[in-house]
Amino acid sequence: MNELQKRIFVAGHRGMVGSAIVRCLEAQGYTHIIARSRSELDLTDQAQVRAFFAEERPQEVYVAAAKVGGIHANNSFPAEFIYSNLMVEANLIHESWRTGVGKLLFLGSSCIYPRLAQQPMSEDALLTGKLEPTNEPYAVAKIAGIKLCESYNRQYGCDFRSVMPTNLYGPGDNYHPENSHVLPAMIRRFHEAKASDAPAVVIWGTGSPKREFLYVDDMARACVHVMDLPREVYAAHTDVMASHINVGTGEDLSIAELAQLVSEVVGYRGSIRYDTSKPDGAPRKLLDISRIRQLGWKPDVALRDGIANAYEEFCSEMPVA
Repeated sequence: MNELQKRIFVAGHRGMVGSAIVRCLEAQGYTHIIARSRSELDLTDQAQVRAFFAEERPQEVYVAAAKVGGIHANNSFPAEFIYSNLMVEANLIHESWRTGVGKLLFLGSSCIYPRLAQQPMSEDALLTGKLEPTNEPYAVAKIAGIKLCESYNRQYGCDFRSVMPTNLYGPGDNYHPENSHVLPAMIRRFHEAKASDAPAVVIWGTGSPKREFLYVDDMARACVHVMDLPREVYAAHTDVMASHINVGTGEDLSIAELAQLVSEVVGYRGSIRYDTSKPDGAPRKLLDISRIRQLGWKPDVALRDGIANAYEEFCSEMPVA
């Protein structure tokens, strides 16, 4: 069979990362991409997932489906975050093994690392300290996903891989005023302030924490790149019980610097203030990306360009009066 005709299931294809993976696969010429909406397939329901895999028999699986959100969402719905993510990954990974899926790629998050991990955070920092309390349930679920992949590899000889992205943004992002991540939340806030001629925009926290941001289409390219690596190459650059690979830019900036950058891209002329009664989250989250660089991948989209692209999409898809 032609390699470009293999059956690829992208779980979470309507999400920001999943839709970017689909775009990347289609651009590379893959012709048999399998997708199901949430109404068609409840990934937390084991019976539904089992029936789907038995019928479709995918050869590769991208686990891009997840319940995600910012600090407010993670603090408000901790049970939903740990339950939904554990169920989705357990069902997808287990049924991939049961039906003989050739390769699986699990997408995690940089929040798997300890709150005070040495910067930049290398893959071997996993499980070396306490997690950031504001998103601990989500992080625990993502750590479990990595360990599920490794356990099925060890016991059954599967080829299940994991990538850990830094903060992602771009087309398909969530711009909800309360439950979104920091960058899309800023885009919306500065846009609304510009539209209403507000004198100031208030940002949560002190502005001092540092964060790293990766354009989602760069992340999609990284996912396909890692999935397509020969098994022996992936194995040579990872460890049996530390098999995940960080994906980021290797550069970060403070929340205050990010706010200034977003305000410039949006064209907001007012002042920026900080609500220090709100939580900062982890002080810094910069990934060590030397492993994936050694494997031949690097990001393409500069942060200012990516924010400009995201803002253009926001204005066209979700205009706010």
